[in-house]
Order: sequence, then C-alpha cells, then structure tokens
Amino acid sequence: MKTIRNFAAALLLSAALPVTAFAHSPIAADAAAANFEQDRADILAMAGNYRVRFDMQESTRWDPTYQPLEPKKSGGNEVVRVIEDTGRKIVLQHLLVIEHEGKSHIIKHWRQDWEYEPAKILAYSDRNSWAWEDVPERMRTGRWSQTVYQVDDSPRYAGWGQFETQGGVRRWRSSWTWRPLARRDAVRNPVYDRYLSINRHQSSPDGWIHWQDNTKMGTKDGKLIPIVQEYVLNTYAKNDEYDVKSADDYWAATKDYWAAVRAEWDRVAATKGGIAIDEEAQTGTVISGRLLEIADEVQDKKLTTAKAIAEAKKLIEANTRKL
Repeated sequence: MKTIRNFAAALLLSAALPVTAFAHSPIAADAAAANFEQDRADILAMAGNYRVRFDMQESTRWDPTYQPLEPKKSGGNEVVRVIEDTGRKIVLQHLLVIEHEGKSHIIKHWRQDWEYEPAKILAYSDRNSWAWEDVPERMRTGRWSQTVYQVDDSPRYAGWGQFETQGGVRRWRSSWTWRPLARRDAVRNPVYDRYLSINRHQSSPDGWIHWQDNTKMGTKDGKLIPIVQEYVLNTYAKNDEYDVKSADDYWAATKDYWAAVRAEWDRVAATKGGIAIDEEAQTGTVISGRLLEIADEVQDKKLTTAKAIAEAKKLIEANTRKL
C-alpha cells in the first residue's frame, strides 16, 4: 500500500511574512445575502466523479541563477463527496482511485472546508506550523474561507475570498495565501521552501477547475525572495468510467474513524494555539503514514473503529506542540 501511496503522490521555513493587501472592497450586506445560495451551489457543484488532469509549469524566473523546471502533466481518477453541509460550512472530501495490477486502490486525498463569513482561519505560518489568523472584520461579509487539509487531515493552507463574475465567468478567488511545498517539490530539496499563492475555483460545462498562481519563495542572504513563478491548472472533468464504488465503499467503512481524526486535529488547534508538527518530504506529517494505515486496517476489519480512534488520538497528541 505504501508503493501505491508513493505513486499517488507522484501524480500529484524561516519566518513567513504577513500578507495584508486586499484585492477587493468590502461587500454590502444585501449583495452578500443575494449571492449566498449561488455561492453554496458553486461549492457543492464540485462534488462528483471526475477524471483529473494536473498541469504544472514553472514559467518566469525571478532569481537569475535559477533554471525553471520543464512543464509536467499527470492525471488520475478522483471522487469528491460532500461529507458535511450545515449551510454556512461545507466540507468536501477527495478520494483518488488508482488502478494497479488489476485492482482498485483508494488513496484518501485532500479535503477542502468552506466556511461563510469566518472570523479566523488556520493559516500556514512557518515551516511545520499553522497558526490562527484573524480575517479583517470589514472583509468578512459575503466571503468564504477555504481551508485545505492533507491526506491525514492535518492542515495544509487556508485563505479567504469572494465569488465574483468577470468576463461572463463566475469564480472564487482567494486572498494571498502562504503554503508549504507540495510533495513534488519537497522531495527535490529545492532552493525555495514555500509558496505565496492565489487560488481560483470555477465551474465549467465539464466539471470545474482549480487554478493556482504560485510564487515560489526562498531565503537568500537572510531575506525571503521570489525564486520562480509557477502556474498550476487542475481540471476536473466529469467521468464515471472507473471503479467509483470502491471509493464509496472505503469511505463507508472508514468515515467514523476519519471524523474522529478531524475532531482531534480541531481540538489540538483550539487548545494549542494552532498546530505544530514535524513534516517529512515524502509523507507530509511524521504520523501521516500510520494514520492512513490505521484506516486501511479498519476497512479490512483488522482493527475496530474504537481502537483505531484511540491510537490516532494518541499519535496526534504526542506529535503536536504548542505554538
């Protein structure tokens, strides 16, 4: 199973600086209310069964000594399910379906939480740490935050922004967002160690797209500087021609376990001022591999859900620190 996870990953700090520039003005309350249901519909429309294409390109070098990487394309089959919807909060879970040696293997992939008019977000603040960051009060009305979580439900990055229509296309655009390196970069030990990014999500006739504008940042002479610009376009095209049932079966067997894991990460973030945990280039957090293995053992009935939850809680508590 570790080989499969590494294959799936292939598909796919010094002090951080505050980002305070705003691209938009405050939204009037009546305009926010008028758009609320359409906003929700656009978020919920990301659920479904997809063939995903990942297009990545380092385009413009800002450091004249850096040689940009060649463009890279990959893809896979991905199921996206709504696992929580309370009206003002929507949670979407992504599940990769990998065909290997004639069998379907499920890789619990990323998760995205959307929250309406949030007071704060759990933002990437420095290497191995995520801290609470206030959303400016005047910028909350009518806006949604998106928090992205890693495969083990530990945080990855968060930002807030608004839905808008430009040129006849409706999309959500994030604030400037600090992000840790993706696995594809982290394993190469590059000269940059984080991204400063803007994310856009928008529906399309075939599904939806996630467009990332990443400035890859590194430290030189004690200063954080831009190294190279990267553009990532992830295209989700509706597709049912793969083993969708295997993803739903995995989730049915493990959803209670993962709900408890999410709750434990939330508890740690609330009581420790955020989340601080060591990460490794290949796996993400140092406990990611075991948390995923526990889920496999639950599905295979080698471990009860209760025992699985107890072990996961101990792992998270023992490996996280106060900020």
